[in-house]
Amino acid sequence: MGEDADARGMKHGFLRNHNDVTEADIISTAEFNHTGDLLATGDKGGRVVIFQREPESKNEPYSQGEYNVYSTFQSHEPEFDYLKSLEIEEKINKIKWLPKHNAAHALLSTNDKTIKLWKIAERDKRPEGYNLKDEEGKLKDLSTVTSLQVPVLKPMDLMVEVSPRRIFANGHTYHINSISVNSDCETYMSADDLRINLWHLAITDRSFNIVDIKPANMEDLTEVITASEFHPHHCNLFVYSSSKGSLRLCDMRASALCDKHSKLYEEPEDPSSRSFFSEIISSVSDVKFSHNGRYMLARDYLTVKVWDLNMETRPVETYQVHDYLRSKLCSLYENDCIFDKFECAWNGSDSVIMTGAYNNFFRMFDRSTKRDVTLEASRESSKPRAVLKPRRVCRGGKRRKDDISVDSLDFTKKILHTAWHPAENIIAIAATNNLYIFQDKMNSDMH
Repeated sequence: MGEDADARGMKHGFLRNHNDVTEADIISTAEFNHTGDLLATGDKGGRVVIFQREPESKNEPYSQGEYNVYSTFQSHEPEFDYLKSLEIEEKINKIKWLPKHNAAHALLSTNDKTIKLWKIAERDKRPEGYNLKDEEGKLKDLSTVTSLQVPVLKPMDLMVEVSPRRIFANGHTYHINSISVNSDCETYMSADDLRINLWHLAITDRSFNIVDIKPANMEDLTEVITASEFHPHHCNLFVYSSSKGSLRLCDMRASALCDKHSKLYEEPEDPSSRSFFSEIISSVSDVKFSHNGRYMLARDYLTVKVWDLNMETRPVETYQVHDYLRSKLCSLYENDCIFDKFECAWNGSDSVIMTGAYNNFFRMFDRSTKRDVTLEASRESSKPRAVLKPRRVCRGGKRRKDDISVDSLDFTKKILHTAWHPAENIIAIAATNNLYIFQDKMNSDMH
């Protein structure tokens, strides 16, 4: 990584592309499954598209398999809450894969109000030779059945069947912003602005409220919950972030209602740098545990921070994502961009972190070397197997040939949603209605 490291570039494939951008096509979440062989995306139209990694080619045994569309289904439909006279959007807010226990896959998807559990299964055989049905599936006249036959399974073209298994509704008054599956593989939690609920995957009609920060008088409301996640190994621990820039680690063994946190991670504010925008830009938009469970990654508007679970006073690492925007906060407030919620991701070994920015840029930070790189997901450079060139943003003064001025950044093009393969250096970048898959060149040369 680094701006002089062109040799270790990123190859990429361009997956999904529509010339006419409609609001419904805008990708709102992306998530790899636990093996990385499947990648699910959700969009504002309530659709879920699953991509499957093709097996390595026999003709090119050292080539990595590409991701192709595996299944597409409508997860959520627009609804109307007649009691509150509110439209409930079909937009998919989050997708989470469940650990695989049999031949089928399962995932949770949620919009603002309703969480659904979907089963994704393959079928390449069909039963034939029914006793009570004819070939068209109609019931036979029983008087004509004179002998019994044993049904047999006949091969058929592969079909991917997606079916709803559970619908978890009526658990939230406010908009659901995150869901997280517990390491016990039996429970999951869902969080909205003021409450976090614990669900059992087999029980749809009730959930347990484990966090409630709603004040008795809503005029006293000072912060909201922005994201939450279970610890990857300890099923009793979870973290949630707030709009005030703090992280709270909770232990469900302490009490049934986790309003009193076990640990509070909050960085003291420098009074000299305080401004009108301080509270807005300190709001944490995403929090992720590292795979080893030792660290937490938190993204606010301008920075991404790494916290050690054992140290509450300050983060162990702070990376500036786009510090050049500090002078632009006033105009970003006026066009509402200052409220954008960027996600962040760890690589499989927790050594590199990634997050998005504007102008279809995304940033990577190497934790050991402290080097960083800015890359661009653009249609202009979307030829397969092309090598991405590092980009630089300059604030003024001397400009290099390929530098881009901070004044010419396109704030309508933003990388909010990113995902990293759990084991390999393969990343998914959602850029408006386009999905890009990037792969580290070294990753494919190591075979």
